[in-house]
Amino acid sequence: MRKELALLAAAATTLFTAPAEAGATPAPKETVRYAWVKSCVKDKDNDFPCGPWMLTTSTGREVKLTDAQVLPKLASGTVVRDAVTQFQVSGDGRLVNYFRKSDGKLVIRDIASGSVSPLPGGAASLPRGLGMNDLDMHFSPNGRYLAIDYFDEKATQPTLIVDLLRRTTVKLPPDVTVHGFSQNGARLLVSRGTDDNTTEFVVYSSNGTEYESRVVPQVVTNNSPIALANDGVTVALVITGPRAGMKPKMRVYNMATDEISPALTIELHKSETPKLVTWGSGETLTMWTTTSNSQEEITAASRRTLHADSGVTERRDSFRIPRKLWTWWLPGE
Repeated sequence: MRKELALLAAAATTLFTAPAEAGATPAPKETVRYAWVKSCVKDKDNDFPCGPWMLTTSTGREVKLTDAQVLPKLASGTVVRDAVTQFQVSGDGRLVNYFRKSDGKLVIRDIASGSVSPLPGGAASLPRGLGMNDLDMHFSPNGRYLAIDYFDEKATQPTLIVDLLRRTTVKLPPDVTVHGFSQNGARLLVSRGTDDNTTEFVVYSSNGTEYESRVVPQVVTNNSPIALANDGVTVALVITGPRAGMKPKMRVYNMATDEISPALTIELHKSETPKLVTWGSGETLTMWTTTSNSQEEITAASRRTLHADSGVTERRDSFRIPRKLWTWWLPGE
């Protein structure tokens, strides 16, 4: 307990360091803890997003991304002033993805080097008729791949897997919903509805070929967060409801055999709620949780190791989430 309190206290003290510009040289092995945009008050009943996209790093630094677009533009070019643009942090905290203010292109920033480069080919630009919030994006945990899921009205725009290392892009069917990559990025889990009003999970390899598919039981489709293992068939799911006060539980589903494990209680403080989960090595996962106060306001975030065979968790990092933020994003979210 003393160690956990010390981590929270240390994080709190670092939140008030002077922000650095995005071009400043980061500390060795510095990664992103979370990205955020602050909230300003127009009158007592109306808040609005204000200021630049900001990064709070593992060393407590605050970094301004002055080149990142904050307020999204519609396909018509109209600026939406009560929303913010899409923004992603890779699961390892090394990379961030955002719309560049100068030209509206999707770019990747490397936190260690400060380099910024657009996505390869046509992936850097929005398809005709889509605005900056008509898509969803998912990094692979290791930051090599980025999946782009477009929300076009006719659902004809293919979902993309972008290989950021080889700078290539492959297309997936447009009717899928992206859930996330395996830890090594080699597989991508998506879902789609069937004609029988059921849900099919499909796993694609990073080269765009279908690896596994299965119409999955309701307990799998109705719970989140979920995570795909490197084997491309094992899916971990966290159950957080439906009754208030229930302890979160975890089950493991095998797409190849259609078998699901018994529910296992996850050891967490009652104020913590699971937010994200990613498979690691062996029987361990990385889980992000949020902590709320009595007013149900989120006050802190924690990164934990979760043991799939016991439900035991160990806190690896923890930090305070300031009040009066319009939005904030964790690594892998």
